[in-house]
Amino acid sequence: MIILDVRNKEDFSRFNVEGPFQFDIMNIPYFDFIEEEIVSVSKVPQDKPIKVVCAKEGSAQYVGEILVNHGFENVSYLSGGIKTWGNLLAPKRINSQSDSYALFQFIRPGKASCNYGLIYDAEMIIFDPSKNIEFYESFAISQNSKIVKTFETHLQADYISGSKEIANKTGAEIFAHNGDFKEASFQYSTVNDGESYSVGKDGPEIRVLHSPGHTPGSTSYIVDNKYIISGDTVFIQSIGRPDLGGKVEEWSIMLYDTLTNKIMGLNGDLDVLPGHYMDWNEANSDLIFSEKLAYIIKHNVHVYNMDSAEKFTEFIKDNMRKSPDIYREIRRVNTGWLDVKLDEADVMDLGKNECTAVAYNKIKG
Repeated sequence: MIILDVRNKEDFSRFNVEGPFQFDIMNIPYFDFIEEEIVSVSKVPQDKPIKVVCAKEGSAQYVGEILVNHGFENVSYLSGGIKTWGNLLAPKRINSQSDSYALFQFIRPGKASCNYGLIYDAEMIIFDPSKNIEFYESFAISQNSKIVKTFETHLQADYISGSKEIANKTGAEIFAHNGDFKEASFQYSTVNDGESYSVGKDGPEIRVLHSPGHTPGSTSYIVDNKYIISGDTVFIQSIGRPDLGGKVEEWSIMLYDTLTNKIMGLNGDLDVLPGHYMDWNEANSDLIFSEKLAYIIKHNVHVYNMDSAEKFTEFIKDNMRKSPDIYREIRRVNTGWLDVKLDEADVMDLGKNECTAVAYNKIKG
């Protein structure tokens, strides 16, 4: 197929449809079709199905009609516009079908992020839900389960969390660390380092590992002693950046301590389930983003083997880049102190994350 994106060139360059498989994508702005219809149409090949994408849907529908009028036969457009792509969640089961519980990775390609669902005995727990509440509700129904809890790994800055709305709609209990959420306007239950929770009466254990650095309250969750849902602390090709709060030295020291004294002391056979990915090459053959902790530490040896917090902090400073201005507002939304309308939330939420600490080439060496 051919993805025909008719947004302006600036918006297209900032954020566009992508995935694990190769396909053709081209950008011909909507206004080009208005001003130079014949020239613009001549640029579009007719040998493949055409999928038209725009900001909100209307422009894509209009361009699709132009193409059909010029003899194109297989033309469709993305309903809802680019925000539909930005909110998409693709579920992938992580563990074996023979296990008593089901663990799912919900991949959000428009954000290069992952969140997770754990189901046992008709109860569902969600880790770091996005604002696509309809997806979680329908998924829970498809699994004959009810959403009972959400766990936050940290105060998200790059996307709007769905925990508050899920709690309001389903009565689910929110769990989060005081280090990030003590100023939150909504009710939540505090998680503490070393505590354990289970799904149902005898389901898999969820162990809390306070892993500060990306944020002071960053927390990882070890599931069934097999998986670690690492939030924005450990990524497959990187680590979470500790400068988003404007306290790069203080938070870098915390992150260094977390990596050296907590993460490196864990069982290397744990499967890391990260909050973000940098490239589709990180996905395995089942298109799941997961890797053994021992491999990640070895692959990112330049980060994990630094012998002092000072060197680590300088390394972070050398790789710092400007944090998106919108992150400040998203944090206010996620603590409940800023209410935004749905359309505004969609705009705030669009765009790839900027949560990795360092450029991939820097780590690779």
